Amino acid sequence: MIEEYLEAGMKLAHYELLAENEGFYASIRGAQGVWGNAQTLEECRDELHSALEEWVLLSIRLGHELPEFNGIRLELPKLERLEVA
Repeated sequence: MIEEYLEAGMKLAHYELLAENEGFYASIRGAQGVWGNAQTLEECRDELHSALEEWVLLSIRLGHELPEFNGIRLELPKLERLEVA
């Protein structure tokens, strides 16, 4: 289910060719702070996918609500926070 959610998010990716010889930049609408930057388009896509995956895992850990991507919503049960003494 998480992989389907990630792929739906990646379909919303927006890529930009930066100034000459500066590579590519990518972001995903609705995923604030998720972006990638690399010399080639494929490397940029891979970096963006990794950033999205980390963002989703952190959001789950912190109990943040995740946005819907192309009709796919990732809803997980609330996890109890552990108190550290």
